[in-house]
Order: sequence, then structure tokens, then C-alpha cells
Amino acid sequence: MSSSSESRRGLVYGFAAYGLWGLLPLYWHLLESTGAAEVLAHRMVWSLPTALLLLAALRRWGWIRALLQQPRTLVLLLLAATFIALNWGMFIWAVTQDRVLEASLGYFINPLVSIAFGVILLRERLRPAQWTAVGIGALAVGVLWAGYGQVPWLSIALAFSFATYGLIKKHVTLEGVESFSSETALQFLPALGFLIYLSVQGDSSFTTDGLGHAALLALSGAATAVPLILFGSAAVRLPLSTIGLLQYLAPAGMFLLGLTVFHEPMPPERLIGFLLVWAALTVLTWDALRNARRGRRALRTMRAPQTEAKAPQPPAAPTEPLVRTTAARRET
Repeated sequence: MSSSSESRRGLVYGFAAYGLWGLLPLYWHLLESTGAAEVLAHRMVWSLPTALLLLAALRRWGWIRALLQQPRTLVLLLLAATFIALNWGMFIWAVTQDRVLEASLGYFINPLVSIAFGVILLRERLRPAQWTAVGIGALAVGVLWAGYGQVPWLSIALAFSFATYGLIKKHVTLEGVESFSSETALQFLPALGFLIYLSVQGDSSFTTDGLGHAALLALSGAATAVPLILFGSAAVRLPLSTIGLLQYLAPAGMFLLGLTVFHEPMPPERLIGFLLVWAALTVLTWDALRNARRGRRALRTMRAPQTEAKAPQPPAAPTEPLVRTTAARRET
């Protein structure tokens, strides 16, 4: 299959993944009668059967034994599972509390937090445009702080928890399905224990709110897995610069839902804060695309001499001794 065809398929997978993530508030809103903690527990419990079905379909089991012999990787996966669970829980709570706009802001801020982590923890050096983007992002948080009368803790907590999850995942050498399966396996028992506790206390909604409600809770595992699988399919077919652009689709979808479906207020200070964040992301995206273009140009320049060196050479003209030998044969 041609590279252009693979790229088109990657774009379809990418749009589908981030589009579904952007629409997730609609799903969690259907479960608003259930507490966020119970919804989160069901999401974690039902994700494991989904992961096992995927592993069975793909016949990928050999990695499990090797993983159990790597305690450092297991600790990292436990940390990753903890931070993504915190992120999921806060996001579900935000939807049930009509704070979808704040949630979308958190995911808009996330790339800026990831850059800050790179500087502070990984000792990465920023380009001037990246410093500019971080500065604009900090100004946006200040404007929102002044507008809300308090730190926009929900947006910041969502951004930091997801950025921390991404930072941990950089040190875990597992493919997408294997990593997802490992994390859900680590989440399963605590989540199941919590659901059993709720059932014993008579506070569980799984068996009391109807078959449709129970089906929505059970399908939360698929709602978690499907976008992740689509993202994994896109990531192997698209350059990072394209993935970086697509990642803004999810919070953009949440933002539109917050305005048009959930009718959340948009006072001037909140709008200014969002505009500043979008300006920071515009600078960041422009710099990333420019840097990627320079990298491709430098790579082509490096490859050019090698291509010329490997170019086929024209056949050499016969040497004088060969001419004489041929002439001598004709005379005989």
C-alpha cells in the first residue's frame, strides 16, 4: 500500500479518535444520575474485559511473562494507571457538574504543561517561540484566575494529571494495546472492590436504575478503548507534527459542546482566557511545523550526496591495450 494511502487512513483514524474523545462529555452526561466515583469505577472494571478481548483477537499474550519480570516497568505502569484514573475521575465529575468548558481548557493547556515538564524535569532547551507560547499560557491562567476569583484548579489539575501520565508513558516501552491492558489490569481490583462496597451499602445504581443505565455503565470500557485503538492506528501512520495538530480537536469538541449543548456561561474574562490559550497554541503549532519543515530539509540535504555517490556510472571507454589486442586478433 502506498505511503499516501497510509497517510489518508491515518488521518481518518486520527479524526475518529479525537472526534470521539471530544464527544465523550455526551456519554458521561447520560450517566449524571450516578456519582462520578461509581462511573469511574465501572469505567475501570469494564475496561479489562475489553482489553482481554482485544488481546485475544490479536493473539498478543507473550509480553505478559516478560513484563512480570520487570519490577521497574510495573511500578511505572502503576503510577500511569493512578494518574490516568485521577484524570478520568475529574473529567467525569466536571461533566456531571456542568463544567465542560473548564475541562476543555485543561486539555488545551496540556501541551504547555508538557513543555514545562520537558524544561524542568528533562532539562530540554526551548526555542524562543516555545518560551513565548508558555508565557502567553501563563498570562491566560492569570486572566482566568482574576475572572473566577480563584485559581482555575480543575483545568490545571486535568492538564497536570494528563501531562504526568504522558511523561510516565515516555519511559514505558509497551505498545498501545499492551499498555492499556496493563493499566486496566492494575485498576481492576481496587475498582471492583469499590463497586462491591457500594452494592453492600445499597448505594450502587448498576442494578437499580434500569437495564439501559446498566448497559451504559458496562459499555464505558468500550468507550475508553475504541478511541485509544484508533489513536494507536493513527500514530503509526502519521508524523508527530500532524498528531500534534489533531490533538486540539478533542478539547475543541468539548468547548463547542459546553457552549451549544450544555449552555455553560462564557463571561468576557473566560473568553479572554481562552483566546490567550488559543494564541499560545497557535504560536506553538507554527513553531513545531516550521521546525519539522527545517528538519525534513536538512535530512534531504544530508541524503543528497549519498544519492549522488550511489548513482550508476557510465561504462568506461576501452583502454588502449584492449584496442590493440582486438586489432591484433582481426589481423590474424
